[in-house]
Amino acid sequence: MTSCISPAELEARLRLHSLPELGPKRFRRLLEAFGSACSAISAPAAAWRSLGLPVACAEARRNAEVRERAASALGWLEQPDQSVLMWDDPLYPGLLAELNDAPPLLFVAGDVNLLERPQLAMVGSRRASRPGLDTANAFARSLAGGGFVITSGLALGIDGAAHSGALAAGGGTVAVLGTGLQHIYPQRHLALAARIVEQGGALVSELPLDSPPQASNFPRRNRIISGLSLGVLVVEASPSSGSLITARLAVEQGREVYAIPGSIHHPGARGCHQLIREGATLVESVDDILQALRGWQQVPPSTVSVPSNDHPLLQQLRAAPQTSESLAQACGLELGATLAALTELELEGLVACESGRWVHRVG
Repeated sequence: MTSCISPAELEARLRLHSLPELGPKRFRRLLEAFGSACSAISAPAAAWRSLGLPVACAEARRNAEVRERAASALGWLEQPDQSVLMWDDPLYPGLLAELNDAPPLLFVAGDVNLLERPQLAMVGSRRASRPGLDTANAFARSLAGGGFVITSGLALGIDGAAHSGALAAGGGTVAVLGTGLQHIYPQRHLALAARIVEQGGALVSELPLDSPPQASNFPRRNRIISGLSLGVLVVEASPSSGSLITARLAVEQGREVYAIPGSIHHPGARGCHQLIREGATLVESVDDILQALRGWQQVPPSTVSVPSNDHPLLQQLRAAPQTSESLAQACGLELGATLAALTELELEGLVACESGRWVHRVG
């Protein structure tokens, strides 16, 4: 459990947070007007109305259901690796705090410290093509190996491939949910969500723990995905995709936007092409991102060179399949640099990862 405030204030904030009509801006207005959530809870309804707050909120703040939801959240926070970060907490992620509608609190399952590490968001279509999924997985593996936390939304398609790629590299990944953390969605990603926490990643949501899936909450969570990150990479998306919402939010937040182009005949490439026309950086290799974010990654750009047919990794793989760790040791490279180079080789069709081992692809 993470909090720099008193137990009574925490309980009061959880009660206020469970009021559906009290969004981030109104929540902050309450705290600024009354000085604390405890004072806001006990203030007369007329004082709430004078701030332009909904009458329904003023009437509901003390009812039994609101108290029960706060008590349930406090019980959840007593479990290991389950935390809540308030917007005035020292551990609250600095980039996210810059937003004028920053969440007043974040529920976190897993490693809360990941939220302050350099993050790159990866988003794209839920109905991605096989090449798109492979590209997302390969880029995430390399970028995570290079020191970036991969942040996405746990959705089917590109999101899931990005999370899985980061985990395969032994790197960090953050999943921002559009539901409460007690309602993992989609259910097909229940196992992936559990793996993220078990392998040192984090699940994050601004919504009350028991919030079920609602269509209106998913665009809202996109601002958190981009807000946590230095930049957003769009792998594959249609022009109407929610991924383009994330990319445009990133622009408004002053973040970088990257897009991977595709065939003019593939509908999933049109959203990326549209972003590129609007000024997004065209990405053809992992190195394009590493160079753009120089100074943030843990592997110096000079160690991540574009591979060729005589690359030492290829020489090793021509002899026998190997894991990325054994390749790094054999070639005297850092693991992050090895993963970046392997991703380039994979994108060129020269290697493949099969059952946890890298193999050379002839021809």
